[in-house]
Amino acid sequence: MGSVVNLEGKIYSCKHCQTHLALSEDIISKSFHTMNGRAYLFNNAVNISVGGHEERMMMTGIHTVADIFCVGCGSIVGWRYETVHEKAQKYKEGKSVLERIKISGPDGSNYGSDADDA
Repeated sequence: MGSVVNLEGKIYSCKHCQTHLALSEDIISKSFHTMNGRAYLFNNAVNISVGGHEERMMMTGIHTVADIFCVGCGSIVGWRYETVHEKAQKYKEGKSVLERIKISGPDGSNYGSDADDA
């Protein structure tokens, strides 16, 4: 496994192990929703491993997606769009969705259902 990439700037990281995953400037959309709540579409994500491809029915139709995992701790953090069949949705191809419940924001906040540990 290669070395872990450290990002600079406003960083989204794994909630469990704080491994850097993406930059806020790479957010394409904050309007995604999953069974676990809100999710963000990122232009680029780092320090992830990609699972097997599968056809999944989404709100915008059937897409070929792959779950993505944090390389630091192995937690599932979201998914990546591999193939998008709808022309209007093509911008999602190769992009990663990180679920807010699985990541910490740039200000250190957790968006999960757990109460803050403060």
